Amino acid sequence: MKHLVKGRQFKRSKSQRKALLKQLATAVILNGKITTTVAKAKETAPYLEKLITAAGKQDLVSAKKIHSIFDKETAKKLIKEVAPKYQERNGGYLRVTKIGSRQGDCAEMAVLELV
Repeated sequence: MKHLVKGRQFKRSKSQRKALLKQLATAVILNGKITTTVAKAKETAPYLEKLITAAGKQDLVSAKKIHSIFDKETAKKLIKEVAPKYQERNGGYLRVTKIGSRQGDCAEMAVLELV
């Protein structure tokens, strides 16, 4: 039984999952949208939404948290450009849109984009 087990493992260790989420979130922040598998998109969306909410507070604690996760360029863009755009919005900053199957292995693909 899988009681109280949260999140997908993706057949990776904890550090590899953490790095995967960090890189997907970085790509969304810098590019605005990415194409990935449905499972990775659904796992990245809540992770990134919490970071956008934290960046929207515009305080020192949130800024330090963001800078500890992302590099300087990504953190600056998240705090200065992305978060103020969603200041009046109560969550729902990302959209996951299914786009069909990947030709090579028939994996379900999705577009993860900022609303």
